[in-house]
Amino acid sequence: MEEQIDPHKEVIDRMTDLSMLRLFETYLEGCPQLVLQLYTFLEHGQANFSQYAAITVSCCAISWSTVDYQVALRKSLPDKNLLNGFCPKFTYLFYKLFTLLSWMLSVVLLLFLNVKIALFLLLFLWFLGILWAFKKQTQFCASISMELLYRVVVGFILTFTFFNIKGQNTKCPMFCYYIVRVLATVGILVVFWISPVSIFNSDYFMSISIAVALTLVLGIIFLIVYYGTFHPDRNEETIPDEIDGKAVQRDCRMKYFLME
Repeated sequence: MEEQIDPHKEVIDRMTDLSMLRLFETYLEGCPQLVLQLYTFLEHGQANFSQYAAITVSCCAISWSTVDYQVALRKSLPDKNLLNGFCPKFTYLFYKLFTLLSWMLSVVLLLFLNVKIALFLLLFLWFLGILWAFKKQTQFCASISMELLYRVVVGFILTFTFFNIKGQNTKCPMFCYYIVRVLATVGILVVFWISPVSIFNSDYFMSISIAVALTLVLGIIFLIVYYGTFHPDRNEETIPDEIDGKAVQRDCRMKYFLME
């Protein structure tokens, strides 16, 4: 499997590795931080400009890390079309941004209702994400321990957003993922309407419910627009659909991932 080293491709591959590491770092640090920010914001019912700015920056940073990796990934795969242009990138960004924000708000609402139930739900979804990574038999690292760590991280990211970990066609898994997301979000809102929290008045909770539902609908709309109009491989007969995970390449570069 040894191939002649192409310095230009090697640089692109390195940048892709760094982009994935930034993706991991952003989700591992940013998601818990965003939950805490939203919890504080909803608990007090009001916020100053700096708090609004912090929440906005956190959401955008998490979402943009996925866009950045998508762009870098396609540059490193010579048999894939590039993700170019303003509209495809920002459509993909808004899809990630709105679906993430809706889910974060739902999780925070569940935290107000019962912390134990919220933590159980997140841990259960994390466990399912890890199982999915094992089912797909990822091969990103040379050692077993590093590969296990990689799958744990992938499971964590799957708790908050869809992540294609093998570069394969994921229409069915993505459809199932967001069906579960919609059902979970609706379920949380229904539970909150049945057992409202005392710190929320009806008008305040109504606005939060609308925000959760609206961001989720907008996220799904941008998802459909992206895959229906702007996806680089939409005109191909078989769409690999490697939105977030690195496809198995013909060389053995990936087995060194996270090892150097």
